[in-house]
Amino acid sequence: MKTYLANVGEIKPECLLFDASEMPVGRLAVRIANALRGKDKPTYTPHIDTGAFVIVINASIAVLPVTKMSAKSMLITPVTAAAEL
Repeated sequence: MKTYLANVGEIKPECLLFDASEMPVGRLAVRIANALRGKDKPTYTPHIDTGAFVIVINASIAVLPVTKMSAKSMLITPVTAAAEL
């Protein structure tokens, strides 16, 4: 059996809708990244754009784990402050 390689004309772009209120931000980011690259399809070919268009709804009420929100703090040093400018 030969390995399947997709051609440019065979790929039909699709649009995927993700709801950010249903899962944690990290898992959502992984699913979105896989959809953009096309790795969630059996026709994935590394040198062809087999990815989908992605729409994210309810991003303002995304699920952030409570333990990470309280544990994370940002340390601003002169180096990071200069990098932001």
